[in-house]
Amino acid sequence: MPGLKTLLSAAILTFTASQGLADMTEDDIRNGFREHAAMAQFHRWFQVYERPGGGIENAVDILSDDVTVTSGLGTANGHDDYAARVSQLPETWLNSHRVGDVEFTHGTEGEMTLNAAVNYQNEGMLPDGQMRAAGLSYAVTFQPGTAVLPKLSEVKITQNSEAIGGTYSDAYAENRMLSLVHYWLALIEDPARDPAPVQEILADEFSLNFSSGAITDFAGFKAWLAGPGSQVAASTHVISNFSATDLGDETYGLSVDFDWFGITPDGTELVAKTRHAWTAQNDVTARFAQIKTMDVEVLEPFRPREN
Repeated sequence: MPGLKTLLSAAILTFTASQGLADMTEDDIRNGFREHAAMAQFHRWFQVYERPGGGIENAVDILSDDVTVTSGLGTANGHDDYAARVSQLPETWLNSHRVGDVEFTHGTEGEMTLNAAVNYQNEGMLPDGQMRAAGLSYAVTFQPGTAVLPKLSEVKITQNSEAIGGTYSDAYAENRMLSLVHYWLALIEDPARDPAPVQEILADEFSLNFSSGAITDFAGFKAWLAGPGSQVAASTHVISNFSATDLGDETYGLSVDFDWFGITPDGTELVAKTRHAWTAQNDVTARFAQIKTMDVEVLEPFRPREN
């Protein structure tokens, strides 16, 4: 199938699916870009707690105007109420959130519900530098936005466990970079194939090293998205390995393995496995980090999916 190998070599990853790869359904594949968009927003949720310097504007940017946030601190209604709550948290605290299993439920009007397990760590709340850890459950409702990214309209946080002691592990890089990766995926897999929003997440000077050659300007990216990037009817990606490394000076290196699922226009399902190496530059006050380089290795070439 002409062009599919080129498309496959440029596919990225996902972190959303907790189900087994063999259980991936056609609906899962077709809903992939929506779930990536929701995960991009969900990982952004934690960043105001992990790097307050990012600003409250980026925190409320992901929320609907009438958002309701319920946790052990009580209930906040709307942007102002939520911002006031966040402003009361000491900026000297260290907060870390790692997302575990995630499940999505899709509604009939485009809304989605996410249920996720999150491991929370804090230094600063307890005396003598002791670390506090808690197992949290998140139930988040997303409403469609005016663009690809949905808005969080309801957030319910439940604490399931608590422990004191251990070693604190910062999660900002992981959440910041996963948010970037999910947003990229949401944009390139959206059936609308609109290249314009992708400019936000590409550095001024970038290189996307696909099998067809390096793309180093936006015109080249637009041509790829309209050509090889559009030759499957739907696709989704399941992560198998992910790491983010702080390279200094707000630059990060990413390494990702993932499984790819695609559906051709005639309904044939394809699978593959790829490995990606990225570098990304970060402005903590921007909505997203930006991609500087992307190098792709095909581990298992695309082929028809076995029943």
